[in-house]
Amino acid sequence: MISCPDKQSSCSPRPSGRARLVTAFVASVMLSGCTSLVQPIDGVPAKRLPPQFFAPPKNNLVPVDISLLSIEPPREYQIDSGDILGIYIEGVLPFNPPNATPEPPPINFPDQNSSLPPSLGFPIAVQEDGTLSLPLIEPLEVRGFTLDQVRDRIREAYLEGDILRPEKARPIVTLIRERTYNVIVVRQDGLAGGGGGGSQGGGRGAAIRGTSDLSANASQVKLPAGQNDILHALVQTGGLPGLNARNEVKLLRAKDADRRKRADFMRQFYAQQQAAMLDPCACPPPMPDDPTILRIPLRVPPGVVPDIRPEDVRLDEGDIIYIEARDTEVFYTGGLLPGGEFILPRDYDLDVLGAMSIAGSSIAGTQGGGGGGGGFGGMGGGIGQVVPPGMLYILRKTPCNGQIAIEVDLTRAINDPRQRPLVQAGDILILQFKCEEEMLNFGVSTFFTFGIFQLLNNRN
Repeated sequence: MISCPDKQSSCSPRPSGRARLVTAFVASVMLSGCTSLVQPIDGVPAKRLPPQFFAPPKNNLVPVDISLLSIEPPREYQIDSGDILGIYIEGVLPFNPPNATPEPPPINFPDQNSSLPPSLGFPIAVQEDGTLSLPLIEPLEVRGFTLDQVRDRIREAYLEGDILRPEKARPIVTLIRERTYNVIVVRQDGLAGGGGGGSQGGGRGAAIRGTSDLSANASQVKLPAGQNDILHALVQTGGLPGLNARNEVKLLRAKDADRRKRADFMRQFYAQQQAAMLDPCACPPPMPDDPTILRIPLRVPPGVVPDIRPEDVRLDEGDIIYIEARDTEVFYTGGLLPGGEFILPRDYDLDVLGAMSIAGSSIAGTQGGGGGGGGFGGMGGGIGQVVPPGMLYILRKTPCNGQIAIEVDLTRAINDPRQRPLVQAGDILILQFKCEEEMLNFGVSTFFTFGIFQLLNNRN
């Protein structure tokens, strides 16, 4: 039998085992590596930030009335260069001898895609200077005239020249083919292969980056007069921009003056950029909007009447319509969230909780695919994750190549919608454990891994 010399010294193995367990637990917690201590992110709570650091909401944006993208067709067609008229003048066009039977006017049928009715007369084109050349008279100025006015003008010309008697001066004037305007439509909202689905980790962002090569589809469209507007050009090339495109239409005029103004604008901007690079403390200016490019919004805030005039949507020869892809409207994820690049919704808001769901993480915890949180306490699953990660950081770019870290407490964000910042393009979302969460998870994991084993050994 073993005897103990006094009460203070004990030979029982239980106190020694408990002491070793407590010592191992404390030492393990101290050495586990709390992410918030060894990899700190200096964040500012979302509720303390001023409004200029938050993304503007877009849930309430109202679609623009698409009728504003078209011009009102004139009640009476106005003649201009490029029109082809059907003209018949008895005895003159075509020429007939005085005693011969007049030749009837020919009948012309329009093209399959034309909306014009059948016409009568011989085809005569309106010249570039807006004049009409007819036999036996000087060229007639017809630019801006209607068909009835052209008919009266022809009759007066032949009567003034004593070429026709009043009872024979009955010209027929019809429209065989209206003039057309050649415009170019460049669209980046199409998908290569037309498929859905994307690369692993891309999520909805694969709709832009995964299945689309971002090559533009260009089409040359011929628009008849009276339909030479943005709406008709879009209808002929696939309709309004889809979800892969920005909520705007860009219009580049083909005039030489606009080209020169655009070149001067780019030279001035690059000169400012080079001057800013010489000063290390200077803030490079952001690129302003090109004044020669007309941007027509497709969605506006409530109560805002878009300033879209008929001359803004009217297209001339050589104009270019550009539908730009929104491949830069993405956000990124990291930390305990599965890493990836994800496209932002175009027409509605996305807060941080929705962004976590898109990234493949539940609000109460992460999937096993996320990165570690540091030490053993950052295990992304299993027994160790009793408490889910509760701290999300939004790394947001600011002017002058700066950055601000927005701190979001997920527990408070779940209960208070005001503490759910909206995600904007370029944001980086990093999910981490709080220090107390990481220690608690590691403690529970240590207990189930070593504590139960030690208790069983003590009983033996």
